Amino acid sequence: MTDLINDQLTAADARRLLDLWDTQQAAYVAHRENRFQAMIDTVRLHLGDGPITVLDLACGPGAISDRVLTALPQARCIAVDYDPILLQIATGALATHGDRATVLDVDLVADGWTGRLGVDHVDAVLSSTALHWLSPAQLLAVYTAAAGLLRPGGILLNADHLRFGPDAPTRQAIAQRHDEQTQQAGFAAGALRYDAWHAEAARTPELAALAPERARRFADRPQQALAPLEFHLAALRTAGFAEVGTVWQYLDDYVVFARR
Repeated sequence: MTDLINDQLTAADARRLLDLWDTQQAAYVAHRENRFQAMIDTVRLHLGDGPITVLDLACGPGAISDRVLTALPQARCIAVDYDPILLQIATGALATHGDRATVLDVDLVADGWTGRLGVDHVDAVLSSTALHWLSPAQLLAVYTAAAGLLRPGGILLNADHLRFGPDAPTRQAIAQRHDEQTQQAGFAAGALRYDAWHAEAARTPELAALAPERARRFADRPQQALAPLEFHLAALRTAGFAEVGTVWQYLDDYVVFARR
């Protein structure tokens, strides 16, 4: 399922780490399952329940693909990421879906990355809490590449925090207080913080062996300034999408929509 060459993580370890990841992420993202459901509903209502191919961009440990493959039994997912540790977890966690899931080591910043997918077209492109790692120029390039992959009528959905700017100080403050309360409740209930989750993953020898490669890959990729909703919508229009907007919002957390 993946082209990483490494001792394989057991499916049980992968599933445990994916479950811990979901709990950790839910401490940072309120109503995370609701936004996943909005994405799946949008895909199903627009594309139907028949066979479709979904590209999961920056898939992490496989959270979106796992939900899509469970909810849509005729769907196929191509899950791509550049983090070798997360790729190993995704490979093990998605193994229960058999050949409906393909996990690939793909750098979205590299030229020609779409050529590594093994397909000419997909029906939907999904991503969650990931593309904020890209610079504005890189994000536009990824959106443009995604538009080229999508069949006519295909859709892109990107779920992420898109922070309110200085022109919305009241909403910005409300959203910040809500984030703080969500995190306090999640961590008090036992959720791991982001760094603690990675420390837990590193306790597994197969993943610990990948830590130097992960550090090498991301050594020159600093965290980017967050692009606002307006930039995402403008970038999607520039990329060639015919209809752009949002299909879900909770304070400053959105699911951005674009139709090819």
